[in-house]
Amino acid sequence: MLTKQKIVLKIGSSTLTAGSDRISYGKIEDIARQIIKLGKKYQVILVSSGAIATAKQFMNISNNENGKNIDSKQAMAAVGQPKLIRIYDEVFESFGLKAAQCLLTYRDFENKTARENTKNTINKLIEYDYIPIINENDTVAVEEIILGDNDKLSALVANIVRANLLVIATDVDGLYDNNPHLNPRAKLIKTVKSLEQARNYTQEKNYGLGTGGMSSKIEAVKICWKRNIPVWLVNGNKNNFLINAINNKIFFTKFEKIKN
Repeated sequence: MLTKQKIVLKIGSSTLTAGSDRISYGKIEDIARQIIKLGKKYQVILVSSGAIATAKQFMNISNNENGKNIDSKQAMAAVGQPKLIRIYDEVFESFGLKAAQCLLTYRDFENKTARENTKNTINKLIEYDYIPIINENDTVAVEEIILGDNDKLSALVANIVRANLLVIATDVDGLYDNNPHLNPRAKLIKTVKSLEQARNYTQEKNYGLGTGGMSSKIEAVKICWKRNIPVWLVNGNKNNFLINAINNKIFFTKFEKIKN
């Protein structure tokens, strides 16, 4: 029996909203179609942001607050998370896919017993053909809200399940030698072999609904490289982005550690 490769696919808020202020059903459908097509060779584990972005569609936020305070964002995550997973469940079910929700905090990776239980749960879901949809439990943790839109979380998940690949879907084609949103002449870096090389090109920008900049993605690479897991940075706003990246039909950035 052919062993399937494990791909951890991190979907950020900017990808889920497809550049709008609402969760895009079309983008989730695009993800579902790709999971089906890849099913014979790959097992896909989703790490999905978007709870706060989902809540903004339903909550009336005062002009003075506007969801900027951490406690407000945690409350918004509590409202948005069940609605987000419901959207995933409805869309995936229409494609014949089964979804399961896993809410984690970074403490679950620091404790040996919790880490083992988390790994076993994810692997058992995969065994029963359920697609794990993982997010940080923002009602009790604030790391994602402050630091990185689940970039670090996706790397930690990739490590414990011994993934073959982490794909971070974002709103640009990859890592550039300059900020492509500010410099139209910026050139895409197709392959990165060292963290020093990556940091030389890192520039931040305001991601709007998302919180993760390029620095948090570099930190995710650092975590994955401890287990020699390659990381791809792909433009998730393009249709069929994951399949096209696997087949080298689009340009993106591969972070591949030089093996000693």
